[in-house]
Amino acid sequence: MKTNLTPFLLTLLFFTACAGEVDNSLHTEIEDIESGLITTIQIDGDLPTKHTISKRMDHFKVPGLSIAVIKDRKLHWAKGYGIANVVANEVVEVTPNTLFQAGSISKPVAALSVLKMAEEGVLDLDQDVNTYLRDWKIPDTDFTQTEKVTLRKILSHTSGLTGHGFPGYPVDEPLPTLIQVLNGEGNTPAVILDTIPGSIWRYSGGGYTLMEKVVEDVSGLGFAKVMHDKILRPLAMSNSTYEQPLPVNFESSASIAFNRKGEAVDGNWHNYSEKAAAGLWTTPSDLARYCIEIQDILTGKEKGILSRETIELMLTEELNNWGLGPALKWEADSLIFQHGGKNEGFTTNMMAFAYKGDGVIIMTNADNGRPLINEILLSISTYYGWGILEPKIIDPYESDPERLKNLTGKYRYNEEGGPVPGVDGEFVIEVKMENGRLKMIDTHGYLNSILAQTGELEFMAMDGGEEIMFQKNAAHSYSFLYYNFFQFDKVE
Repeated sequence: MKTNLTPFLLTLLFFTACAGEVDNSLHTEIEDIESGLITTIQIDGDLPTKHTISKRMDHFKVPGLSIAVIKDRKLHWAKGYGIANVVANEVVEVTPNTLFQAGSISKPVAALSVLKMAEEGVLDLDQDVNTYLRDWKIPDTDFTQTEKVTLRKILSHTSGLTGHGFPGYPVDEPLPTLIQVLNGEGNTPAVILDTIPGSIWRYSGGGYTLMEKVVEDVSGLGFAKVMHDKILRPLAMSNSTYEQPLPVNFESSASIAFNRKGEAVDGNWHNYSEKAAAGLWTTPSDLARYCIEIQDILTGKEKGILSRETIELMLTEELNNWGLGPALKWEADSLIFQHGGKNEGFTTNMMAFAYKGDGVIIMTNADNGRPLINEILLSISTYYGWGILEPKIIDPYESDPERLKNLTGKYRYNEEGGPVPGVDGEFVIEVKMENGRLKMIDTHGYLNSILAQTGELEFMAMDGGEEIMFQKNAAHSYSFLYYNFFQFDKVE
């Protein structure tokens, strides 16, 4: 049976889950952040409407989330909101110690294992990875004549290997081996080399899966064991593991995953053979320890997890503002290292200033967590004056209200373009008038937003920035394009 949470329950849980989690001296600061959310799209001249986190959780169908804020290289505050699970009709609340799947934030943390083994002299970042692989090799082709796939290129997504991401496996299905994943015998295509290594930047979870194989082949140990011994335990990340499936002793502390409708994912979550790419279970507070360690090493900490020289190498830009693990933003004293994550039913984000000592990690247990994360980031950035995110201001465009009314009604997805990922059955979106503006609502959780008008028939969803373009069809009715791709035709 699907778990579906009512707005009333979510609002109630927002207050109960947060009570007593933070020092009283921080209450005002945190409450200002919690009540200062605005949409990331704003119309020039309009006074922004402020929302609370609880209301936006209801709006986006995000049952639970967890936040950790870093200030001056210390964990400043951490807080949980909403629910993690419902067990035997008993609500399990999110706390700062609730585990979430990190999604692709698994990658920059996993990268530390390779950097550590390089410092130990076990691995060379610029050596052909085939020299380390035992029972799986990258075939020699025209692409490998002058350049080889190396760990440096894998960590920076310049290896030329395919495989963007992984959907995971239902808990009742066996997990394929790494070799099976690499050969395309799991539920994703084979990981192949289709361009000259180092010639382009292309995000590659397949590359990180091969990196995981290198670590296992060289160490003779499972990847989760290597990460625990070399990285997680030394960093005191005691609420974190790369074990897949999740060990029983962690299950009671783990959040389940929720889809865009706010319903529990079948089996509670997916499992991942691709541990380095997507397999980390963790908390925002534990990820804060990862960030703080990097910040401390850069400010002179001795005997850190890695040397300062290695950390500086990790944060040196390769291609497309990417280092050896994390993405990079800005430069010098303002340098930021960051990464986002998305697994089935989980959406996450992590960013930290390398030298200024600040940062924030936000983890949600929902497929529709991204717009909420952006609004929280905007509120936190505004409050602390970080400047990491600003709302997009668009010029106002006003049409005759009667013309807008012509666009209202119900629109059904035209399946000629193929199915919408994650949507089964009929997909209908309703367009309504609300306070003189159009609003879109759909039952699948993709759109529930006021539309800012940017042209006579052009609009932008104020929640997530999706572009909507209406057009008259041959029957003198209307259709619209969502993201210039998905077409919806008016049915009433």
